[in-house]
Parts: sequence; structure tokens; C-alpha cells
Amino acid sequence: MFEKLAEQSLGLMGWEIDNHWPLDLDQCVMIAAPHTSNWDALYARLALKIKESYMKFPFGPFVRAMGGIGIDRRPKAAGEQRPSMVQLMSDLFKQYPKLVMLVTPEGTRAKQQQWKTGFYHVAVTAGVPIALAYMDYAQKKCGVGKIVYPSGDMEKDMAEIMGFYASIAAKFPEQFSVDTRYYAEAE
Repeated sequence: MFEKLAEQSLGLMGWEIDNHWPLDLDQCVMIAAPHTSNWDALYARLALKIKESYMKFPFGPFVRAMGGIGIDRRPKAAGEQRPSMVQLMSDLFKQYPKLVMLVTPEGTRAKQQQWKTGFYHVAVTAGVPIALAYMDYAQKKCGVGKIVYPSGDMEKDMAEIMGFYASIAAKFPEQFSVDTRYYAEAE
């Protein structure tokens, strides 16, 4: 019911949904980009992967209702090393047979010419694909435009991902850049 309501709401706002989602895909890391506006989160309306602190009052009930799962990085016992975020996120795929982990690799709504690459390492470690979700404000089109199955050749895979996002129009285009380390035309 929530999905139908969300689709109708987006339609009323003039947005077209464009999903290239394989029906048999139950797990993936999903990139949400470009991320230049607070409105992006509302439109994305998908499962969230967030910090444990966001699971507490006052946001906790709302975030959990949207499918959010908190991540607690504290050591299990005194003196133990704090686990890496990549490992904790990868381990969630073992716990949840149906999991879409939404990440914003730009890390902020301000322009970043280098994205955080943890999403790639999570996908490789967990053995799951990367779904390329987007919001194209110029075309008023959103959805999952492509599924990338990481090959382990990060340079090649990241170039493919950046190539996809290079033509997507952000709400505030001056605040968006693909990662210039992997896409030369972005400079």
C-alpha cells in the first residue's frame, strides 16, 4: 500500500518513475545520487541505512517505519577493536535475506569531487550488486537506472557508475559532481 501511495504522490508532483529492477533481486547496495537537496530523501522514500543515533527519539520511530536499521559500532567487549562500518554493513546481508541498503556516497549535499567508496567495498564483501538510483530534476524522472555487478576491478566499475551519473541533473547542479578520480570528463 505504501508503495502505491508513494507512486501516486510522485505522479501528482509530475515525476515519472523509471525502474530497471530485476524481479529476482532481493539484496543490493543502492546508491542515491545526486544528493544536493533535503527533498531528495523525501522523493527517494526507500529503505534507509543509518547510524544507531538516528534510531533514538525523536527520529527513531519514523526511521524504523521507513525500514531503517541502526548500526552500532561499539566493541562487543572492553578492549576489543571497534568493527569497521564496511564489515558491519556487509554482515547485515547475512541477517536479512531481503535488504536494500541505501547510501549517499557524496556524503553531503555540498559539492564533492571525490565520493566515499565504502558502498563499493560493502557490495564486494557481501557479494551483492549495486543499484544506481537517481533523481533527474531536469526530466522529473527518478528510479533505478542500472544494476552494476562489481567485478572486483574498482577502477573499471567506478568509471561505469560515474558514467551513469554524469548526465543526471541534480536539483542544484552547481552542488553536484561525479567522482573525478574515475570520470575524466567531470573535471
